[in-house]
Amino acid sequence: MTTLLQLQALGQSPWQDNISRTQLRSGGLARMVADGDITGLTSNPTIFEQAIGKSDAYDTELRSYASAGLSAEQIFYALAVEDIQAAADVFQPLYARSKGREGFVSLEVSPRLAHDTAGTIGEAQRLAQQVQRPNLMIKIPATRAGLPAITATLAAGISVNVTLIFSLQRYREVIDAHLAGIEQALAAGRSLAGIASVASFFVSRVDSMIDKQLADRIAADPAAQPQLQALRGRAAIANARLAYQLFSETMQTPRWSAL
Repeated sequence: MTTLLQLQALGQSPWQDNISRTQLRSGGLARMVADGDITGLTSNPTIFEQAIGKSDAYDTELRSYASAGLSAEQIFYALAVEDIQAAADVFQPLYARSKGREGFVSLEVSPRLAHDTAGTIGEAQRLAQQVQRPNLMIKIPATRAGLPAITATLAAGISVNVTLIFSLQRYREVIDAHLAGIEQALAAGRSLAGIASVASFFVSRVDSMIDKQLADRIAADPAAQPQLQALRGRAAIANARLAYQLFSETMQTPRWSAL
């Protein structure tokens, strides 16, 4: 059994944090899904920049869209939507078999909207309308402006992948934004069966920051090295465990049970 399959046996859902037209056209993504290696996929502008900039798979479409007078941003989203649609179609059978528990594909709103609530809401709705796939999740950052956008997007019946979560305090706020959105969707008569959400809690970057601080303290106080060195590489996992504890506690609340 592969490591990925072992993860799934433990109740985990491995997602691929990458997308490219080359992988889509070669059948590589379809093989990974068919083999059960991955159960979802996420993307972001940096991933698309790597895929488009380091491959000729997009050249024909790039020239066509440029000749049609599209702006750079319009070209980017035209290409991204095409790839996301293709990926969503690959995962569609898994999405159907799992009754909407697995098989999601994520597309992120523009980073320039990170502090623009209204702009984020509008773009989330626009992207959902363009992609037109039930297993699409729109990625919205957990910025202060992103929180009400998360609520509004879920209330509109659009599944959301909340990204850029680092702290427990912000995760609490994300949970509240999520619950508010689901409550509003229910109050509006929407079926909750087709509205999903995940919280993308960043792990490794917490260690990157804390380990640097530990290194600075070791340099300033060599005598404390044994104790401080033992803490390196542990903060992120501890933070993630606390986040999961908060998630588990939320699932036991009357507010969640009412949904």
